[in-house]
Amino acid sequence: MQIITFAAIDIGSYEVGMKIMELSQKNGIKQIDYVRHGIELGRDAYRYGKIGNEMLEELCLVLEDFTRIMKGYQVDDYRACATSAIRETKNCLLILDKIQVRTGLVVEVLSNSEQRFLGYKSIASNEESFQKIIQKGTAIVDVGGGSIQISLFDKDALVSTENLRLGTMRIRERLSEVRNRTTHFGDVIEEMINNELKSYKRLYLKDREIKHMILVGDYISHAMKRDAESRNISFSREEYHQLYQEMISRTPQEMAQRLGLESDNISLVMPALIIYKRLIEETGAETIWIPGLNLSDGLAYDYAERMKIFKSSHNFENDIVEAAKNMAKRYHSDKTHQAGTEYLALTIFDKMKRIHGMGKRERLLLRIAVLLHDCGKYISLNHTAECSYQIVMSTEIIGLSHREREIIANAIRFNTKEFASFEEFSVGSSLDRNDYLLISKLSAILRVANSMDRSHKQKFKKVRVTLKERELLVVVDTVEDITLEQGLFSHMAEFFETIFSIRPVIRQKRQV
Repeated sequence: MQIITFAAIDIGSYEVGMKIMELSQKNGIKQIDYVRHGIELGRDAYRYGKIGNEMLEELCLVLEDFTRIMKGYQVDDYRACATSAIRETKNCLLILDKIQVRTGLVVEVLSNSEQRFLGYKSIASNEESFQKIIQKGTAIVDVGGGSIQISLFDKDALVSTENLRLGTMRIRERLSEVRNRTTHFGDVIEEMINNELKSYKRLYLKDREIKHMILVGDYISHAMKRDAESRNISFSREEYHQLYQEMISRTPQEMAQRLGLESDNISLVMPALIIYKRLIEETGAETIWIPGLNLSDGLAYDYAERMKIFKSSHNFENDIVEAAKNMAKRYHSDKTHQAGTEYLALTIFDKMKRIHGMGKRERLLLRIAVLLHDCGKYISLNHTAECSYQIVMSTEIIGLSHREREIIANAIRFNTKEFASFEEFSVGSSLDRNDYLLISKLSAILRVANSMDRSHKQKFKKVRVTLKERELLVVVDTVEDITLEQGLFSHMAEFFETIFSIRPVIRQKRQV
């Protein structure tokens, strides 16, 4: 039986942690060590927009210790990830370079959607409990140092996910000057977050019943741990309220003793407890579940899945698709047109695999682009492409990186706009030449598929796509007049041929 020793390193806002895991098909994920060091990177990042030399030196020393521990365990592989505390700094690249030079570790900076997706995967690693809970309305509330992520599930599908910049450390830093001027600091925190939460409720919780809430975050695990061996904890709304009343009645010193935490960390506990309390009140959740897992568990789960050590029973790709569908629904996109264009685009993609050289992930990006290509009509009928681009760039889709979202947004923008040269395109964009080429391929397929239902009447009952030498033959079975589609198809075929050196041709099987 193959056992892989894996190290998952999480560089967070208020601590750096490393979990050493053993991964195997028989035993799944087994934690064998957990090393943590408290360091408030977020304090500098959220207040000054950069991390000072003294704190960076401390971080490098900690990571050097981590590398020595990894050698002691003879780890087979590792993944080191940083989140918002480094992501939001002005000197991000310099920090990453110094870490690599000093420690040899290559640190990956996660976008918020990637970070939350991995956290969500850690929860899903407890498959039996997770699959059972999300059958009914469920909210996953992930409270970090920089922000909160709220993801809603219903009937085993991800309905929506939204990020609020109200993390525990960010709140503390914003209110640092107020804290010593009031004896009701908890009320000030609650007042600060109430407006955001009420706006969230109005936009996402209207007519939605939430039965369960899954709470993710270090401090809630400390607060509700009932015994040393407990990991998964379930309790009622009333039990949480009792805990909250007990905690806020204590002094910071008493709270630190009660939770078994360093006194320096207590200033982060109160914002977390208030955020959870308010969300429980706004959603009306009856049952609360604390899985006791964090980003490091998600990194290990994701690695094991990618290395095919085991396969999840939950379809994470479907979560990304469902989130995009709900996003399109929010902007009143034509569902029937979506379905027809999606079928055509994916059929063309599948028939041309040996020509375009793209894989499974690129197929998913094409699918998301199809689902969202018309959402800009909600804002403007004259500038649909640009508005669609802005909507996609402004909306996080859990499971997609910022780079992937930018690729999708540009494929949509160039669906109707003239394709720009790389020199024009690269101005103000972080994407490289390979990304530019990928966008051109996705856009070419989207253009052709979209042109075949330009009237939004779904005239084609049956479509057969065949690749013959230098032609992509699209045979449609319909008695409808397709003069419009043939004309637009011919126009879009020129760009398609430029990209793939294949000429798409449309033929009608049954004449009027």
